[in-house]
This record gives sequence, structure tokens and C-alpha cells, in this order.
Amino acid sequence: MAAPYGAPLMPAPAPAPVAVVSPQFCAPYAVPMTVTKKAMSLSRGDFVVTDANGAEMLRVRGAVFSMHDRRVLHDAVGRPLVSMREKVFSMHNRWEVFRGDSNNASDLLFTVKKAAVLQLRTEADVFLAGNTAQQACDFKIRGSYFERSCAFYLGYNTMVAQITRKYTASNVLLGKDTFLVTVFPHVDYVFIAALVVILDEIHREKFDFDLITPLS
Repeated sequence: MAAPYGAPLMPAPAPAPVAVVSPQFCAPYAVPMTVTKKAMSLSRGDFVVTDANGAEMLRVRGAVFSMHDRRVLHDAVGRPLVSMREKVFSMHNRWEVFRGDSNNASDLLFTVKKAAVLQLRTEADVFLAGNTAQQACDFKIRGSYFERSCAFYLGYNTMVAQITRKYTASNVLLGKDTFLVTVFPHVDYVFIAALVVILDEIHREKFDFDLITPLS
């Protein structure tokens, strides 16, 4: 299949398809995605993912008035692909991601956590479900969320996706936050979309904490 018109040329892809949710979400070309967050959402967890032509690919909905921060990522026709849940009482903002709309341990796909409690720059570790020892992460997120520049790595050095943040006058007026994401060839774009949502949630919680914590 040929790359769609306007798709960016990318570096050499990972040695093999990087399929975490499903191989069907691994395109042989770079996949540009726009992730738009509705800042005024009641559940504070609604995101829409569109392709280069503006067509909806994915949608994330949050649980309203839930005791747990929980997000469910759906495809364009509403089928649940993964559910994301924050573990309570976790110092490292640990999130668990399950297949479909499940929260059963047998359906766990991967977990995400901040690499350190206190950070000057963004750094998060991703562990696949089979990596129970979690001595070394399977994927790494590094960069600066506040400078609108982050990269996603297979292991520590093989880049598989990039994210930047886009400001427009309409987004500010409509209370939206927009991220431009490029998923490299043969990399699971649903997996990357879920990581973008979790990354935003981790930093939103830090911002909320800073707002309510008095200065010493």
C-alpha cells in the first residue's frame, strides 16, 4: 500500500512491526494524527483523533463521576479498543491499559508510569503485560511536555513516534488542546494514541496539584 499524499518521509522503521494492541493498526507508512482534547468536557477526558484529511479515527471518553480516572478509546464506529485506568495511591502516576472495555488482569496490555516522582523534563516508562519484573522498560517517552516536544522510543533509542502541540486562536476560544502526532511506519497507532492521552492526563494532574498547593 502506498503512503497517503502528504505523509512525511520517516527514518528507517523498527526492525519488525511494533504491534501492542493489534497488528491491524500498524500501517506500512507514517501515520499523521491530530489529537484534540475538549478542555471543558464534564469528564475531563474526551479526546478525538483525526487523520491527515480530518476524518475521525478514534475517540476517547472518560468516566463521569468515577472514583477512578478511567478512559476508553473507541474506533470511529464506537467499538472499544482499549480502556485506561489510573491506579489509586500511586506515587508515579501509574496507568494500566486493558484490551477492549475490560479491567481484568488477563486483558492487561501494558502499564505506564512516570520514571521519577519529581521531574524537570518529561520521562515515562512503558511496560508490556509480559514484562512482570519491570527491571527495564519496553518503551520510553522522553522530551518536554511544556515545550510541546516529546518522542516515543522502542526500548531507549529506537524512535517510533513524535508529538508536538499546536496552538490556534480557534482552539483557545473553544477550550481545546491540539497535539500533532506522527506515528512511524509499522508502529501501532492505537497504542501511540493511548500513550498521548495518558501523557496529557499525567501532566494535567500535576498542573491541578500545583494550583491547589500553597507556596511555601
